Amino acid sequence: MLHKSYLSQTISRLTDGLNHGDEYLEQLQADVTGAVLVQGDPGYDAARSAWNLNVEQHPAVIVLAQSVADVVAAVRYARQTGLGIAVQSTGHGVVRAADDALLIVTAGLKDVQIDAGMATARVEAGVRWGEVLEQAQRAGLAPLLGSSPHVGVMGYTLGGGMGWLARKYGMALDSVLAFEVVMPDGRLVRANAREHAELFWGLRGGGGALGIVTAMEIALYPVTTVYGGNLFYPAALAKAVLTRYRDWVQTLPDAMTTSAVIMTYPPIPAVPAALRGQTMVIVRGCYAGDVAEGQRLIDEWRVWHAPQIDAFRAMSFSEVAAISMDPVAPMPSKHTGAWLSGLSDAAIDALVHGGVPHNEPLPLVFIELRHAGGAIARHDGAAFSHRNGVFNLFINGLTPTPEAQAAFTRHTDAIKAQLQPVMTGGVYLNFLEGEEARRRTSDGYSPEAYARLTALKAAIDPTNRLAYSYAVQPG
Repeated sequence: MLHKSYLSQTISRLTDGLNHGDEYLEQLQADVTGAVLVQGDPGYDAARSAWNLNVEQHPAVIVLAQSVADVVAAVRYARQTGLGIAVQSTGHGVVRAADDALLIVTAGLKDVQIDAGMATARVEAGVRWGEVLEQAQRAGLAPLLGSSPHVGVMGYTLGGGMGWLARKYGMALDSVLAFEVVMPDGRLVRANAREHAELFWGLRGGGGALGIVTAMEIALYPVTTVYGGNLFYPAALAKAVLTRYRDWVQTLPDAMTTSAVIMTYPPIPAVPAALRGQTMVIVRGCYAGDVAEGQRLIDEWRVWHAPQIDAFRAMSFSEVAAISMDPVAPMPSKHTGAWLSGLSDAAIDALVHGGVPHNEPLPLVFIELRHAGGAIARHDGAAFSHRNGVFNLFINGLTPTPEAQAAFTRHTDAIKAQLQPVMTGGVYLNFLEGEEARRRTSDGYSPEAYARLTALKAAIDPTNRLAYSYAVQPG
């Protein structure tokens, strides 16, 4: 890690670079087709912003890359000046603020190419999943995107990628055939099962700690119509729903990917009137197979207890965002999570008590349990670990103030303390941000995988220039 005083001197020199003829900065501006911004420049504040409005960062220099050559030039500049390198596209999932660093924004790398005959896609780093989904669906195919088409393809995939086809086809990283990577030394390489195979292993789960991925080739899958949606039950049934959900998922085929959610909807006009201000327990799912079979599986719930709102239906997979209904606009938020080995009665009680308000509002919006297994557990051969987890816990809250952030942490720490008997000790790093993601990076991997990652990091980035993603230290 670079010394703070050295970085402070460097940023001071760089921010005066335009006025004092800084040769490296001038050369960078000449070499790239995208914009090069320093503090005070028009567009600097917009370019440094993250999707999570809690993130405040002040890079020394920002490069708005428009090509792979721009990324290579930016890396060369970082090596010349001694700056660390941070990378973002949509701004989701910031692990460490890019203060005093070179921030490379890859949102300008927007190419998507679908090969319908091979059922593959080549996708550049600035693309959002919705753009891939739209083009793939026209060819009768689907990518392994997540719950929101508005999230960028790259960070999501490098960290895992647990979407609505996960139990049938695996994590998003399991669909990757090759990466195009700018290495910390500025080389551009292609990594797949045959070329740079160790790097290919590490990138699938290692986040952005090993290189700057500018494009990837992924497999696509023959999914066009699914049976998906939500069943909404009142909060009074939360314990009964979670108990039944625990038993129900043990009977499910791999084609059915599901989650259970306890969610409190804010009393705002954007929320449907029937949900406004209400706490609901929700069963979500996506059946990627015969629609009649998917309906039969959900009918088991309808027979058990009629939901307050029944939003399950046959739908085009292009409508998959309707299942999770994730927010699109940036917001100040905080989240945490853990892998669970199962659900005991005591664990269900802890989730209900922690997720359903009693006499006062709770400092969180929702608790979600995503059912794993299936193809997630069967795949191997990547740095990504903890494939034997049964449920992936995700807790999210709106935290517009430091006080709200502290209250969220206290509340979720209390929930997790009660869940200790069913927690595996592992975490899914895509569900962590900021300090917790850095502190718990090693918990995202098996001990063997983490040791292998740190050895790989030492070989390709010994000075830890890429220190703004997961905290994979050079071993």
